[in-house]
Amino acid sequence: MSDPELVPLPVGFERFHRRAFINYQLNRAHALGFADRDELLGAAPHVRGMDDCVAVFEALSNRAAAEDRHRQAAGYARIAEFFTPPRAAEKATRYRRYLQLFETAFAAAGLTRHTIPYGEASLRAYSLPASGTRNGGTVLLHGGFDSLIEEFFPICQRIAAAGFQVVAFEGPGQGGARTLNGLTFDHDWEKPVGAVLDHFRLDHAALVGISMGGYWALRAAGREPRIHRVVAWPPVYDWLYRLPRVARGPVRAMVRHCGFMRWSVRTRARLFPTLRVVVDQVLYMLNSDDPADVAEWFLGMNATHLGSGRVNQDVLLMVGENDAFQPPALARAQARALVAARSVTTRVFTRAEHAGQHCQMGNLGLACAVLATWLQAPATDSTETSPA
Repeated sequence: MSDPELVPLPVGFERFHRRAFINYQLNRAHALGFADRDELLGAAPHVRGMDDCVAVFEALSNRAAAEDRHRQAAGYARIAEFFTPPRAAEKATRYRRYLQLFETAFAAAGLTRHTIPYGEASLRAYSLPASGTRNGGTVLLHGGFDSLIEEFFPICQRIAAAGFQVVAFEGPGQGGARTLNGLTFDHDWEKPVGAVLDHFRLDHAALVGISMGGYWALRAAGREPRIHRVVAWPPVYDWLYRLPRVARGPVRAMVRHCGFMRWSVRTRARLFPTLRVVVDQVLYMLNSDDPADVAEWFLGMNATHLGSGRVNQDVLLMVGENDAFQPPALARAQARALVAARSVTTRVFTRAEHAGQHCQMGNLGLACAVLATWLQAPATDSTETSPA
């Protein structure tokens, strides 16, 4: 695959919408190369709130598809699918349409779709061969909380262009594994990683986890010796480390009071639309109707469960200085905990680089270049932090 075929990635985190959560999702599609800036600016005034996103972007997707702009059509279909409540009757239909548009857009991109046996069901994966003459081995890549693996195709392209075969997959609770195959979530990420390694008969691979996937990637690396390098983009370490030390114990104790947590989560979800999206997604991933499970799910991502001391590979931590979801404090705590890692590199991306937001939406090209350079470098025995 030659460079002209790479999905172009723009630079700049835009102000498409006045509401931060909606604005981030529109920037997400734009930064990944799936949406036109002017079309997003034109559509945003018609979006008063999250409930408007489905109709507005479904119409925009239909228009782009009619004009044979399948990449943008897929991007707008994804926005519409994202804002469709997980248990809505239309969710699976919109998901399948997104897949069709994506596969139409990239029919000649060299992607191969795979079905990976997993328990009584299966996981979805794509593989993309390395381009050029360099053989750097295999990189496994997965997303996080609410991602679909197709979204990260432009990232996969750039890893492949750096000389690596890429296997991008979804674990239980994610994407098609949940929507099509009914697999519910499991924080023990070594299980899907092991299934992917087995399926492709790999005994040596790097692992990249994006967004909350950064936590699960490190968890898997500490228990899967076939992983030789691991990237948390960015890390979580322990959600309670977003709070002052004195507050962590009381919060843990509070979560044990299930009745109070049910009331609290229900009340807050009614008051805050963004929180409602998060709550609905967690309950869908777990196939649960109990709001108390949401708090338990988040606190299940903790330092003890992660077991950072078991991670003995080369580690790259990538984080934005203005990340509102997984802030730098979590990356700093994670770096300190990686006491057995062969090497730890922390890359803090800045506002000046247009890369300070969550997962570097605003300058993914820079983030991909940093990732590719690190993957290509020989193993080191050092710990370093780079702010820029």
